[in-house]
Amino acid sequence: MIKFTVTTYKYRYAVLGAGFAGLSVAWHLLERSATDLHVHVDVLDEVGIGGGASGVAGGLLHPYSPKVKPLWMAAKCWEETLRLIRIAETHSGVVDQNSDVFIARRKGILRPVVSLKNMSVMNDNAQNSLASCRIQSINEDAARSLVPNISVPLDLAFFMPGAVNIHPQGYLEALYLACETLAKEMSSVGLGKKEINFHKRSIGNLLELEGEYDAVIVCLGARSTFLPELSGKLPLRTCRGIIAHLRLPDNTREEFLEHSPSILSDAWIAIQNPRSLYLGSTWEWQSCNHSQNVSAEEASKALEELIPKASSVYPNISKWAFDGARAGLRAMPPLTGKGSLPLLGQIDDLIGQTHKSKFWLFSGLGSRGLLYHAWLGKLMAQAVISCNEDVIPFELTSWRPKLIKK
Repeated sequence: MIKFTVTTYKYRYAVLGAGFAGLSVAWHLLERSATDLHVHVDVLDEVGIGGGASGVAGGLLHPYSPKVKPLWMAAKCWEETLRLIRIAETHSGVVDQNSDVFIARRKGILRPVVSLKNMSVMNDNAQNSLASCRIQSINEDAARSLVPNISVPLDLAFFMPGAVNIHPQGYLEALYLACETLAKEMSSVGLGKKEINFHKRSIGNLLELEGEYDAVIVCLGARSTFLPELSGKLPLRTCRGIIAHLRLPDNTREEFLEHSPSILSDAWIAIQNPRSLYLGSTWEWQSCNHSQNVSAEEASKALEELIPKASSVYPNISKWAFDGARAGLRAMPPLTGKGSLPLLGQIDDLIGQTHKSKFWLFSGLGSRGLLYHAWLGKLMAQAVISCNEDVIPFELTSWRPKLIKK
């Protein structure tokens, strides 16, 4: 009797960064890998899950832009992100979307029109909106039935009932739990073992990991620009944004209804529950401060900037009390003819040495990271697994040839 031996190969991947990009890549590396392969994924982040800009994002998710029409690959990005959110919710155990620890609050987003500047773009978006996230044009009375006392200066607002408000930190923690569960489930049904581990570890340079992994995927956002191998080589600008947390005092009547949507304007208001909201965001260009901590002076200046903007659409913001602030350092990509698109691709040539490990980059999510991260994370995982960069759209890799000249 002839015995057949099944040989399985072990692949080790290092994902640097535990934000939107990193955890999306980690999930898809597990999900997309063949069942007969041993796959080990290490997620490395010196701060922790959600410790960067992703963890303090506003969390307002919709597939439209007030400046670009239409938004690049909006439909694909929208559907993939909704799918990943549902996966995270399944593993979170959180079902109350009105609590401070929700994953997704499905109450929609309202955008009052305060000027004629972006009205044409929003009108165009409304006429060509996705079936799963329609845009409705409503008047001031209809807007006030959603958010009492909201100001609609031109008697026109755009309401997206299918839009979602994500709690970023809760979402990211739940997504990592989902990765752990997926690894166990795949190991139990396939010939190959799947593993994922998180390491709170600082990476001083990429060559520390040389030979330890088959592939290293850099998903560090703005912190990517601080790595010595990539410093000065990425077309990214850094921008520090401060987000304020406000609460309604106990002796004040509730302002928002259970069904009230979050609000988009010059300053956005992300409702957490009828007595809690996040207000953002400031823009400090070329900052190198990636700490989430905000000093009292910074917070005071941020409120001086944000409160007047919020008051233009929601005058009763003055009744709310400051309850803390956090900040994130975003990596802003260059503007292209199709909008500001993230940077993806293999970066072995940028590192400039011959090495055993393959190095990849997924950065520059900017202010649209929540929308882009799921689909692009899947593409990046497919490219890494297949060692084929061609699965990534050219629009996302075209930044690199301009920088690498031999």
